[in-house]
Amino acid sequence: MMDDVQAHAGAVYLLSPDGQVLEMAVMAGLPRAFAAPWERVAVAAPVPVADAVRERELVWVSGEQDMARRYPRIAVVLPYPYSLAALPIATEDKAYGAAFFTWPGAHPPEISDLERSRLTAACARLALRLRRAEEKGRRVVPEADFLGAPSMAGTTGAVEAVHMLARIPDGLCALDMEGRITYANPAACELVGAPVASLLGNQLWSALPWLNDPVYEDRYRAALMSQHSTSFVALRPPQDWLMFQLHPSRTGISVHITPARGTIREMPSDTPPEHPARLVAISHLLNLASALTEAVGVSDVIELVADEIMPAVGSHSLVMLASESGRLRVLGQRGYEDPTVVDRFDGISLTAQNPGAQTLATGVPSFFESRGELEHIYPARFVTQDGMAAWAYLPLIASGRPVGTCVLGYAQPHRFTTDERAVLTSLGGLIAQALERARLYDAKNRLAHGLQAALLPHSLPHLGGLEVAARYLAGTQGMEIGGDFYDLMRSGEGAAAVIGDVQGHNVTAAGLMGQVRTAVRAYTAAGQPPGLVMESTNRLLIDLEADLLASCVYLHLDLSRQLALLARSGHPQPLLRDPDGHVHILDLPGGPLLGVDPAATYPTMAVELRPGSLLVLYTDGLIEAPGVDLDASLADLAAFLGRAGDQPLEPLADSLIDQATRSRERVDDTALLLLRLEHRAGPPPGRD
Repeated sequence: MMDDVQAHAGAVYLLSPDGQVLEMAVMAGLPRAFAAPWERVAVAAPVPVADAVRERELVWVSGEQDMARRYPRIAVVLPYPYSLAALPIATEDKAYGAAFFTWPGAHPPEISDLERSRLTAACARLALRLRRAEEKGRRVVPEADFLGAPSMAGTTGAVEAVHMLARIPDGLCALDMEGRITYANPAACELVGAPVASLLGNQLWSALPWLNDPVYEDRYRAALMSQHSTSFVALRPPQDWLMFQLHPSRTGISVHITPARGTIREMPSDTPPEHPARLVAISHLLNLASALTEAVGVSDVIELVADEIMPAVGSHSLVMLASESGRLRVLGQRGYEDPTVVDRFDGISLTAQNPGAQTLATGVPSFFESRGELEHIYPARFVTQDGMAAWAYLPLIASGRPVGTCVLGYAQPHRFTTDERAVLTSLGGLIAQALERARLYDAKNRLAHGLQAALLPHSLPHLGGLEVAARYLAGTQGMEIGGDFYDLMRSGEGAAAVIGDVQGHNVTAAGLMGQVRTAVRAYTAAGQPPGLVMESTNRLLIDLEADLLASCVYLHLDLSRQLALLARSGHPQPLLRDPDGHVHILDLPGGPLLGVDPAATYPTMAVELRPGSLLVLYTDGLIEAPGVDLDASLADLAAFLGRAGDQPLEPLADSLIDQATRSRERVDDTALLLLRLEHRAGPPPGRD
């Protein structure tokens, strides 16, 4: 498949039996370490192979900038110039997995029709083979990765090449796809100060302690991913600066080493690596740290840990615990069909002989590779019987204090390597920071919602002859609190209604909104006409020196005369739907925004109504969105109102909100107030 489209790397993923995780079965062209953070990915994860499976279509990423825009988590770990295509491996009725292919950065920005058709056909053929294997009961298993053609060492041509390279005064060496040194000429050994025997078979950064810097290893990764030459300068102690130029191909890397003159660089650490996979661990942390920055509330943190971290580390269950009043509290879990298993954690004292409590109390992680290990330290009566066979108990420490415990469970006994323990412990710190932010956000959000609920009317009055419905929908940014408001009140023999929008999306805006709403009620109770209500409220805002402005539509309904008197201050025009379905945009003359001019006046406009007439008052969140034409949005709203306006107001209000927000993000708050004159048995006095 790679040869057919001249791709330089690729991989095939297979769906897990439960259909929730994609597991890498084979990779070719690049070491698997390059894709380590994505060896196991949730189908719901925002990565190209998962998108290809969900959407059942080819996903094309044209280059480095496109990757950063659409898949920033991958771009953080692999910030190199390359193109990528991901395709589903699926028949018409079932998905079996996915595949991805990469090209160097020189690939054109669009995938060609030939490349698309060849890859699509190849993945379809593979899906049919997997279906036949499934029908025959044959289990498909991962196979060895393929990293290039075998070496030609030992042939006559190779021998002559070795003699030729030995005569060159510059340092030359060859690396395989894993970064291991397969050849070094005498000049290279002299320049780096190491005998050839200590170099061959070892990775460059492992064989030479002074190259133990992830920056240098990153240049090797960049060369392989982009298939472009890269270089770096390094200090060989005590004072020799060397230039390393890396020239990649699909079979390995040729390295040209020369003295570098006039170069000053900070000397990297000379501590030898504990394990050659340290950059893989860094990649994991970068990817998962990027994911956790997207979490807003506690439920988001739990979802991200379940979708991103559990597949990456191979765990099968998750329990998130927090400390409250000296006891453990379960914040959430994944992987347990029976929730009562996890409920046993809830309420455990932090002094109890329980691994979750002890991890939180001491701040020390615990790893149990089998149930025997766990029960050797904690008697069986203190251990939750959760059906798992290995566990990682990670303390969640934020700002120097423990905030909870993350428990990862494994269905089979699991050996935790030193690297894996280090990665999991580091992840615990990242999760703790995200969890602390999320709990703070949730607390502020509850406060904001409580304030918003207190400032908006709990219910609307029942007025004879008038059907009413109202909706408030918070924006999707910040704490979901804003200055939009509405109200309906009795006024003499009729009713008064108001809808408005105070500038801002914070507690200050909400507080001022409450003051404006209270003022409108007071001026209405005093019997002021609509224009005077607006003028009085305007002067109040200026006297308060709030530095915030407000828009508003206020109306008085004379139900006996079936007449509406309206005044407007910089607010979107109301809509009027006639009983026959015709919709008008009321052109109210209006005045400036409230809080601008103390001498402003607000003219009043009279609108005659008929039984069945519907007035629609709304704030701009119902029709405004980034990149959306305001007039077109208002026309769409009027057209929908004309079609659906005959239905009862409660479902109509839901439909209007859904219609307006279905295809766009709710950046702004939205308030909606619907008023319909009910039909009566006979005509009102004095009317035809």
